Amino acid sequence: MNVKLFLLALVLLIGCKPEIHKWHGDNGDGTYTNPVIPADFPDPDVILVDDTYYMVTTTMFVFPGVTVLKSNDLVNWEYCSNAVPRFDYSECYNLEGCSRYGHGQWATSIKYNNGKFYLLFITLDEGGFLCSAHNAEGPWEIAKLPRGFYDPGLFFDDDGKIYVSHGYGKISITELDENFAPLSNDSLVFTGDIRGGLEGMHMYKINGYYYLYGTYGGVNGIQVALRSENVYGPYEQKVVISDSTRGVNFGVHQGALIQTQTGEWWTMLFVDSGPFGRFPSLHPVTWVDDWPVAGINGQGVITFKKPDVGKEHPITKLPTSDEFNGDKLGPQWGWNHNPDSQKWSLKQGKLRLETVKVALRLPEARNTLTQRPFACYDQQIPTTGTTKMEVGNMKDGDIAGLAVFQDPYAFIGVKQENGTRQVIMVNNGETIEKVQLQNVNTIYLRTIASNSNKKALFEYSYNNKDFEQLGNELVMRFSLKVFTGNKFCLFNYATKEPGGYVDFDWFRAEPAKL
Repeated sequence: MNVKLFLLALVLLIGCKPEIHKWHGDNGDGTYTNPVIPADFPDPDVILVDDTYYMVTTTMFVFPGVTVLKSNDLVNWEYCSNAVPRFDYSECYNLEGCSRYGHGQWATSIKYNNGKFYLLFITLDEGGFLCSAHNAEGPWEIAKLPRGFYDPGLFFDDDGKIYVSHGYGKISITELDENFAPLSNDSLVFTGDIRGGLEGMHMYKINGYYYLYGTYGGVNGIQVALRSENVYGPYEQKVVISDSTRGVNFGVHQGALIQTQTGEWWTMLFVDSGPFGRFPSLHPVTWVDDWPVAGINGQGVITFKKPDVGKEHPITKLPTSDEFNGDKLGPQWGWNHNPDSQKWSLKQGKLRLETVKVALRLPEARNTLTQRPFACYDQQIPTTGTTKMEVGNMKDGDIAGLAVFQDPYAFIGVKQENGTRQVIMVNNGETIEKVQLQNVNTIYLRTIASNSNKKALFEYSYNNKDFEQLGNELVMRFSLKVFTGNKFCLFNYATKEPGGYVDFDWFRAEPAKL
């Protein structure tokens, strides 16, 4: 499809105004619009320490990972740290004959106690882990625990005892010792009875009640609270929000309860928002007979007054583009599994990716650099990712370029064979179209991806002005085989032998313009 027609069709389909482009929730007039971050930051847990809010989210097999964000007002967020630079507990994290797609770090619990931050999470294959730091910016220490807890909710009681809530369908509570090892047997405190899949519990003590705050998950998720005067129950259950209205807040669920400095209550949940992933969504909470009720009249809010945190704070924008001029990558980047740190570098304002090992397909390739695409608000204008790539030092069999990665995936890139180079478009492992690369060493690659119609197009240019589409459309999915949103990727892998390299001069992500 012609790219201009592709964009125009989206505008007409959604009835949007193409001059409105926004990637942040703050409207600049005292209100915000959900999602507060229109990108893949799932399973949020949020705490307030002094006057700063901290949110941890799931990154699974992407490292640096276990991303911590910070905010002054629950609406405007910035990167704080990645608690786990790399995860060296299995060769599968190095893509050595196996992978951790759909696995890795899951739903993390964040707490602050006695001057220290804690992050408790599980990996389905390796067990339980605890990260700790005196400052949320790091450095973080990681320790493997004697056992793991599914979707853990860490809790420090006011009598000094430590507990964790955990489970799927059947929710248990376990007391922990000072080393976060089990001090007691698991105590079953509640069995989900609305439907299967009760999970994601976070634990609080408010007005003398213990609360377990979790979800019956899925696309049509239901957020619930369990309540008891005793930590071991019995627990009652109430629905906090069950928004079945198709749209921005359909199935909003799984997250945290937060009280602001001024006494307001809010909840940060997430919504399955299409192929770009699961987006954080902020909703007001009122208390009725000591039960939290989220949203307004049973539905999540879309545009609403910002939380009262005692003062106004400026709009912040999470970074997406990178000129590669610094001595480290921007905080938005993460490697697909652990990188080989000897095979990439930042030199003279460029990102150099050397081939690491022989790989037959992109999902097997080491040192694939990824970041989350952002969706626009309201009109959801497509998102473009563009990069400038220098290919003069490729070897025969090398393939390098720009991808949109999930299952399925697709990319546009350059392949060298018998000393000549071709521009190729590959859709889920199949080469759809290829053309001879002109006698140049520099090429511009672009993808135009729409979270609304779930399609991505791929183009190339020799001057960064006149782009030519190549191949067909990728129909993006959010597959549980991968379990993260589609990612923009910069990559270079060898199909014959390592040794070649490419340089990326820059990568720029922005809302598409007609």
